[in-house]
Amino acid sequence: MEDEAEIFEGLRSQFPLSFGKQSKSETPLELIHNATRRATAAATTSTAVNSDKPSASTSSDKANAFPSLSSSSKGWLDSLKNSNPRNPKKKAKEDELIGPPRPPASSEEDGPAIIGPPRPPPGSGVVDEDDEPVIGPPRPRPGGDGEDDDDEPIVGPPRPPPGRMESDSDEDMDEEDEDSGYRIPLSNEIVLKGHTKVVSALAVDHTGSRVLSGSYDYMVRMYDFQGMNSRLQSFRQLEPFEGHQIRGLSWSPTADRFLCVTGSAQAKIYDRDGLTLGEFVKGDMYIRDLKNTKGHISGLTCGEWHPKAKETILTSSEDGSLRIWDVNDFKSQKQVIKPKLSRPGRVPVTTCTWDREGKRIAGGIGDGSIQVWNIKAGWGSRPDIYVSNGHTDDITGLKFSSDGLTLLSRSFDGSLKVWDLRQMKEALHVFDDLPNHYAQTNIAFSPDEQLFLTGTSVERESTTGGLLCIYDRAKLELVSRVGISPTYSVVQCAWHPRLNQIFATVGDRHEGGTHILYDPTISERGALVCVARAPRKQSVDDFQAQPVIHNPHALPLFRDQPSRKRQREKILKDPLKSHKPELPINGPGHGGRVGSTKGSLLTQYLLKQGGLIKETWMEEDPREAILKYADVAAKDPKFIAPAYAQTQPETVFAKSDSEDEEK
Repeated sequence: MEDEAEIFEGLRSQFPLSFGKQSKSETPLELIHNATRRATAAATTSTAVNSDKPSASTSSDKANAFPSLSSSSKGWLDSLKNSNPRNPKKKAKEDELIGPPRPPASSEEDGPAIIGPPRPPPGSGVVDEDDEPVIGPPRPRPGGDGEDDDDEPIVGPPRPPPGRMESDSDEDMDEEDEDSGYRIPLSNEIVLKGHTKVVSALAVDHTGSRVLSGSYDYMVRMYDFQGMNSRLQSFRQLEPFEGHQIRGLSWSPTADRFLCVTGSAQAKIYDRDGLTLGEFVKGDMYIRDLKNTKGHISGLTCGEWHPKAKETILTSSEDGSLRIWDVNDFKSQKQVIKPKLSRPGRVPVTTCTWDREGKRIAGGIGDGSIQVWNIKAGWGSRPDIYVSNGHTDDITGLKFSSDGLTLLSRSFDGSLKVWDLRQMKEALHVFDDLPNHYAQTNIAFSPDEQLFLTGTSVERESTTGGLLCIYDRAKLELVSRVGISPTYSVVQCAWHPRLNQIFATVGDRHEGGTHILYDPTISERGALVCVARAPRKQSVDDFQAQPVIHNPHALPLFRDQPSRKRQREKILKDPLKSHKPELPINGPGHGGRVGSTKGSLLTQYLLKQGGLIKETWMEEDPREAILKYADVAAKDPKFIAPAYAQTQPETVFAKSDSEDEEK
């Protein structure tokens, strides 16, 4: 035990004292939020705060700029810095001086010389009683670096308490609302990375603690704000269907399960931790009537969970149907909806959505029509609202307002249309010049539904990049264009009501991510939690020495067999080891081998050279060549005749029997 303790102490001495300790982040929140501050917001704040300084570097402005000052606080600081209305030039010069001001040159006309530092200039905030001479240096001006005593009179509005980012008074709130008009969280930004292609699906649960992002790289990534640190890494990634893009994600009303819609014909249900609960059945593609199939027969385009019922979901597909499913029965759907078509055939349903109460369904059809169905007793596929020429191209997104009076639609034709559900013949307003190249581009409302927003795609010759366009619902006018990425398109967007943070997914063919816009003054939890959490430090217990195992007598089964490809090629080139027969040589011989012109064998070559072989068979008659040996065979028999010389000296031949021949 003592030896182990000595070894541990020796190992521990190699690490610093702070190694392995869970210390809190020493970086103040002000610096953390400055690091995540958007470039446009930082420039605006630094300009507002330091507008009176004639010369200051950009880096110092960003460092000195408080990360989340409200507009009322900025105006108050400006009023303090311009507190000398009589002589602003003299005031600016005094700001440049370091230390107490120099005494003025004495003259006989001015009377007796002033002893001690001069009186503070008018407007400096110091009140003299009965014009008594001030002894000592002047008091610091309000807004300076000096510390104020409690007994001193305060000139102007009181300072905000330290660490307070927002004024508590109702007047300041009213002034801020009058200045900006809207409280949009745009000052700070973080990016959730990890995808290798454009992020086409987004879902934030109702509590705002978990975020799902799906991409064209076939993966779904899960982020948890409560367990995530400043590295912003996902805690789990899924691949629902190999080789199929993610086209939709939706949480259940209780946020214990979520729906995943891919390019395949089957939707999947996962639990909160990413474990598969089941997948819906695929229909028979050879049945023509879609109402007789048990499921979709083509790729899905959109899907959404019922806003109230936790067992009901809605999906749309390229097969031209919408289906309502029960998550407790994966074998068959509850309802099949076939939209009304202007021409016969199968037209894909590109998007679908529920209203807030789950009593209406809206679908965007591939022919540009918008159809709405009211869920009631005995309802069928006949739409209650039918707009034949809603858009000139495929519809990518639909969104109901919570009051059920407004419907927003987004399309490939580069427009966003606002519809009044009470009068659907014509759109209330059409917003153009919104390029859209992705079938998942959607629309989202603000928490109070005074604003709605959508993203734009990047065009080849465009210099604006991917934008997030925010519109006023009442005035039907553009409020702001927020630049999200200079090179990536903005596809999905969401404004979470509890977090008061804006989510926007971006990407292209090579990379994708989710941008989260927030403001420390008005946003809650979410990005604020994980940005301020430092990564976990490495502990001594995390140190693992990689052991080296020596086992020279291991079985051949467990040995790493080297590659024998080169060895086999070398053996094939060797004629002896490969036992390869020699190929005949055409032409004269070489290398000790006889050519084929004078015989391929050595014996043939020698006999021909010695004259023992004479090729005369081509010039002689075969019959004569055989008969010339008849006399020799009769006079000097060698083989058959000597064997029968004693037993049968006279040759006896068989006589032919005509009867046997006839038979």
